[in-house]
Amino acid sequence: MSLQDIRIETERLVLRLPQASDFDRFAELLGNEEAARWIGGHLLRAPAWRKFLQQPGAWMVQGFGMFSFIDRDSGRWLGQGGPWKPDGWPGNEIGYMLHPDAWGSGYAIEGLTAAIDWALANLGWDDFIHCIAPENAASQKVAQRLGSTLRGPGRLPPPFEDAPCQIWAQTREQWCGRRERAT
Repeated sequence: MSLQDIRIETERLVLRLPQASDFDRFAELLGNEEAARWIGGHLLRAPAWRKFLQQPGAWMVQGFGMFSFIDRDSGRWLGQGGPWKPDGWPGNEIGYMLHPDAWGSGYAIEGLTAAIDWALANLGWDDFIHCIAPENAASQKVAQRLGSTLRGPGRLPPPFEDAPCQIWAQTREQWCGRRERAT
């Protein structure tokens, strides 16, 4: 199976590799100071393009990266989420970012559940983390709804080494047990 064949469908979403057509909404997200506050900060369009290329690059080099979350009905890009592990990262991360017009609709939980299932089935990970700023209550709530618990403070690699970070995590066993109980 080629990378371009990787596609996951949920009730409301399609998860697929990032495409150039996703960029306009990605740039809107990073251009919004509130939306970009916890994901490295506000960026203008040109630097947002360089950041956008991180995920397709991760897919090409590592064989995984965050998926684009696409609304099944409209085809609109809602955000991205999934496995992420840059060099020096404190663990196997399941991260995400959503466009502000997709906030509060349950897309994060729906998309991340599918992305976690995919990552555990395909990457051999025994655990995963979420790196979350201590003040980011919304992301902490998402981590809790996914079943992750606060493991303590963490440290990100440069250039984010001074950014406060909490590590929320769970093991494969915890995730699979929770998924079994839910069905």
